[in-house]
Amino acid sequence: MKQSFGEYLRKLRTEHGLTLTQLGAKLDLDSANLSKIENGKRDFDEKRLKKMADVFNINLDQLKIEFFSDLFAKKICESNCSTDVLSVAEEKVKYLKNFKSKK
Repeated sequence: MKQSFGEYLRKLRTEHGLTLTQLGAKLDLDSANLSKIENGKRDFDEKRLKKMADVFNINLDQLKIEFFSDLFAKKICESNCSTDVLSVAEEKVKYLKNFKSKK
């Protein structure tokens, strides 16, 4: 089973031996907000993904997959939608990329 983005962040932080305060300073977040993110009570700010990738020396594209998949999963659960929405979204992404490339 996959973990939430907050749990993923906590795992990275502990694997790197960082406290909430230390990581918070590196990400320009206070430790209380970082704790809320790790516990699923607050969302991580997409603008900090690049900084997070740099701090942990991980691939930004892989980090985006973790971040956005968690965001989409939460929205699908909150809306009580079928996971069929993912197939439709995938087709829409292809359409939008094709449309964008024609401009």
